[in-house]
Amino acid sequence: QVQLVQSGGGSVQSGGSLTLSCTTSGFSCVAWFRQAPGKEREGVASIDFLGNTEYVDSVKGRFTISQDSAKSTLFLQMNTLKPEDTAMYYCAARGQCLSLSSDDYSTWGQGTQVTVSS
Repeated sequence: QVQLVQSGGGSVQSGGSLTLSCTTSGFSCVAWFRQAPGKEREGVASIDFLGNTEYVDSVKGRFTISQDSAKSTLFLQMNTLKPEDTAMYYCAARGQCLSLSSDDYSTWGQGTQVTVSS
């Protein structure tokens, strides 16, 4: 069974930075999602096998998604973090390339908490 293992996350003050990692076992067309308490899971960023990316408007210019050349690890570099970025973050694979819809992905990481204080 394919498993995506996440690392990173934690607590940071507003304006700070964090990096999330996720082992992707060679999968391309992968993505990051987040879910805040009481809210639906939201697509944050996605990347395809060519390195093309898509971002939700609220993180454009602040977050960067990347994947190493072997497609073994997915990253999300998060800069200028805001309290509204506080959520559980999930990586996802086996999806439709560049989609930001959770319905389009079938394999998920375990989640990692990101908390941004004001």
